[in-house]
Amino acid sequence: MTYLLAGHTAMVLHYLFLAYVVFGGFLAWKWPRMFWPHLLVAAYALGIVVIGWPCFLTDIENWSRLNTGREVMENGFIDHHITGVFYPDEHLMTSRYVIAGIVATAYAGLAWKLYRRRSAEAVGTVSG
Repeated sequence: MTYLLAGHTAMVLHYLFLAYVVFGGFLAWKWPRMFWPHLLVAAYALGIVVIGWPCFLTDIENWSRLNTGREVMENGFIDHHITGVFYPDEHLMTSRYVIAGIVATAYAGLAWKLYRRRSAEAVGTVSG
């Protein structure tokens, strides 16, 4: 039971991690200090996808699968749980471009918001 619980917990954390990678940049619009943690997480996710860095959540889920007699994820979480379920196999690169676009949009929106805030503050100090 413990192995199964650990595996399911790792899977849920994987989904939460992926959601944070994709949409977490928008949290910085409300809380600008969230930009740095998100940048680190997004960079780590990019390293997992591009360079092949290991993911400890995948290791935990595979450990659970091995100890409960289930099939081990050979290619990782994305290939096992996401590709072919949320989008067809042949659209893997398209999904990566869409995710990169969402993250870039969040960062561009944050930059624009900070620029407007600083411009408003500069105008306020000049005229005030």
